[in-house]
Amino acid sequence: MSRRFDHLGDVEAFIAVIEHGSLTAAAVALATTPSVISRAIVRLETRLGTQLLRRTTRRQGLTEAGRLYQEHARAAFALIDDAERAIQGQDGELSGRVRLSVPTTYGHYRLPAVLQRYLQRYPGVQVELNIANRNVDLVAEGFDLAIRLGALPDSGLVARKLEDASLCVVASPAYLERAGLPRDLDDLSKHACLPFEMPSTGRIANWLFRDGERDIDWAPPSTLRVSEDVLGVVSLAEHGAGICQSYDFIVEERLRRGVLVELLPQLRGRSRPFSLIYAPHRRLSAASRALIDMLTGEA
Repeated sequence: MSRRFDHLGDVEAFIAVIEHGSLTAAAVALATTPSVISRAIVRLETRLGTQLLRRTTRRQGLTEAGRLYQEHARAAFALIDDAERAIQGQDGELSGRVRLSVPTTYGHYRLPAVLQRYLQRYPGVQVELNIANRNVDLVAEGFDLAIRLGALPDSGLVARKLEDASLCVVASPAYLERAGLPRDLDDLSKHACLPFEMPSTGRIANWLFRDGERDIDWAPPSTLRVSEDVLGVVSLAEHGAGICQSYDFIVEERLRRGVLVELLPQLRGRSRPFSLIYAPHRRLSAASRALIDMLTGEA
């Protein structure tokens, strides 16, 4: 009996050429040579009886048949990947890899303690952690999980709220000695505020206040604004550059040490949500599910 799928290595070579753009790049990715990749493509085209690639001196372009075949081939490999993820770790110790993307706030202040417990419990799992203030594309960039701040669009992904993080306004004693203590929002507008520019929109993030039963979204004036790393506003405030709004969990230790002082406590009460997002359960490995349980407090 002949094997039906003894050509899967040739299919993998074909997909690698499409993903990496050339025979040479595909050969590097698969740890082989361009001539081996070229022969694999020729065998596959002979088997299918049609041309899949248009060869040029620099890049490999898809024919219409090639485009259709690569869509179905990728879907087939994705199903194999799903099958491996589904059974991974069912017997014995968890193993495998989890790719996680988080914003700097969570990556520096909330995540370390959870990851330390996770890696102690599952030493066979490799965690690849991306800490950045941008929203990664989970599917296109190959991430299993991501933590996001704020309201989430309806993207077809699963979202689990981790917490509503409380906000406060702070400044250093040195700044307050120099500039005075703001008593209300009118006073605050005359001070050196340190706003953050949102990477997704390029707009300044409003500061959130609650005055009794009324929620206030306040646009801080500034001559200095921070982009990319939101933790920069806290560092600047600590060194006397001005006033910032941040999360309680970021500034609480600095407040205890007295290097920052909370301002306008009568206007606190607002928060922003942090959520964990991931693709539907059929694409999750056992290692990813275990990390989800730990992040959400279910393990």
